[in-house]
Amino acid sequence: MTTLAVRDAGRALAEGHLVAFPTETVFGLGADATNPAAVARIFAVKGRPSDHPLIVHVSALERVGELVDHVPPYAEALAREYWPGPVTLILQRSSTVPDAVTGGQSSVGVRVPSHPIALDLLREFDKHGGRGVAAPSANRFGRVSPTSADAVRDELGGLLGPDDVVLDGSPSAVGIESTIVDCTGPAPAILRPGAITAAMVEAATGLTLGEPASMMRVSGSLPSHYAPEARVVLDEKPRAGDGLIALRHHETPPGVVRLAEPATAEEYARQLYAALRAADDRGLVRVVAFTPGEQGIAVAIRDRLERAAH
Repeated sequence: MTTLAVRDAGRALAEGHLVAFPTETVFGLGADATNPAAVARIFAVKGRPSDHPLIVHVSALERVGELVDHVPPYAEALAREYWPGPVTLILQRSSTVPDAVTGGQSSVGVRVPSHPIALDLLREFDKHGGRGVAAPSANRFGRVSPTSADAVRDELGGLLGPDDVVLDGSPSAVGIESTIVDCTGPAPAILRPGAITAAMVEAATGLTLGEPASMMRVSGSLPSHYAPEARVVLDEKPRAGDGLIALRHHETPPGVVRLAEPATAEEYARQLYAALRAADDRGLVRVVAFTPGEQGIAVAIRDRLERAAH
């Protein structure tokens, strides 16, 4: 990725256009978070419900103060431990953030991604006076998140305008969306699991996790999400003609299409969405997925698969 391409993308954001860009989690579809018209285009391209909030990406912890009213000490500790990285903090928003980003809620999700291209883009946008880039995953709403630029083009290429930009970049290193942590209460609460686990949140903050707010809306929280056209079933015996996603030690029965055979849960997360997309590319009707345990990032993998199977 050239410096010129990132510079052009930063200018495109400042002019109200959309930019799809790589992060360590999945590829995002970004717009100037303070430009309601630009944010509205994200919803139109994705087919996303207008009350479903977006996450705002910033270049550094120090930029968060322009978007929120208060950062609790435990939230700052969490950010200093894991930013840049795959964790989103829900904080009380400031008047800078429009309702279009938050779905009308009084809170906003913010994070600093660790992918070098994402950080370069955000810093370039800073030079244009940008305060943050609102960016959900770069796919149609409810569908499988993209982990490569090619997947973005396949899904959204016909919906983007001539002045919108798709930045190329290496496939996402984590492969599933960020952990979302509610930091609006007296203790952190996990609203969406990810690579930053409950144990990691508690270790960084020194606090026991609280209960999530039942009415708070966040990205990726609907019962059905992350779904391919193929039907997804969990931990069942695959039949001939099915696709199979499972750790390497699971054998592939005769006639079953092996879509991924990762060696670890971390590899599983990186390969999951590409495997689900491959199922649709092959025209498979059903995909069987064996979840890779119940610890660490496996908790987030099961969450995504259960929503895909809903």
